[in-house]
Amino acid sequence: MVSDGLFELLEKAKKDSALRKKILETREAKDPELALCELATELGCAVTVGEIFEQGERFLSDMKKGRLGVTEPNKEWGDTYEQFFASIEVLEKKKN
Repeated sequence: MVSDGLFELLEKAKKDSALRKKILETREAKDPELALCELATELGCAVTVGEIFEQGERFLSDMKKGRLGVTEPNKEWGDTYEQFFASIEVLEKKKN
């Protein structure tokens, strides 16, 4: 599940390798989530750190509810932030 703003950013990144590199560089920032949101906002793709975490929490909550007896989310389920970067990394590998 990717937010609308992240989806828009992903669509732009599909066509722009320089943008993909900038997106990947945000992971090195002191506050990577904030750096990603600031970059997205600069490019007209509104997204906030709160939205990213809220969607991730909702996703994990839905997964947890769907699995009887599960007390902790499975670390392999991922979250919105990680899913977004997985998509960017796949695009980067395909284009190189």
